[in-house]
Amino acid sequence: MTQSRKKEPPLHKQTITNNEEISPGVHVISYYRNKAFFPGQVVKIAVDNTQPPRIYSICSGNQEDEIRILFNIKEDGYLTPKLAALIPGDVLLASDPYGGFIGTKEAAWWIATGTGIAPFYSMLRSGLGDNKKLIHGAAYLNQFFFEDDLEWALDKNYLRCCSRESSCDVVPGRVTDYLAGIENFPEVSYYLCGKALMVVEVRDLLIERGVPYEKILAEIYF
Repeated sequence: MTQSRKKEPPLHKQTITNNEEISPGVHVISYYRNKAFFPGQVVKIAVDNTQPPRIYSICSGNQEDEIRILFNIKEDGYLTPKLAALIPGDVLLASDPYGGFIGTKEAAWWIATGTGIAPFYSMLRSGLGDNKKLIHGAAYLNQFFFEDDLEWALDKNYLRCCSRESSCDVVPGRVTDYLAGIENFPEVSYYLCGKALMVVEVRDLLIERGVPYEKILAEIYF
């Protein structure tokens, strides 16, 4: 989920086509796409009019028939437990896609933590995987969502950093630990998506290492 200060877009009824739990407490929910979007954009989601909608990055490709949303259940929250309980045929409320965190064909590093992988998966499925390096951080090994597709598409340009479990093909520690060990960063764009602490730390690190501020694009999840 992300936060925006833009004017609230209107919400429209959408019929659920699928709701899959892809990891404990983590779901991908789908509904038919009736608007074009740019990979990396977001939608606002609600289940009724009693609570404000929340913002989620789209994780499907922009040529696919469905819009898919990746979310983790917050047990003390209002929205996500209700989203997790929806079944095909149920209705939710969703805005049209919007936002400026948009992927391009230019060379870039994609840096994500947790469900912040969603916009990058959308970019990949929209045909923007060339000249990209993806670094994904998670606390546990079962939180590398879509890892089979990402590894197949990006090969050695897909890097996983795990802070609380270990594996032979995963870098130990946080994303920021890995990046701190890099002295010279290439002259590409850097897309950051995840919790505020990671985004701020990585942004500051990149600037300290000489990456121009305008080359850093960020989407913060709350």
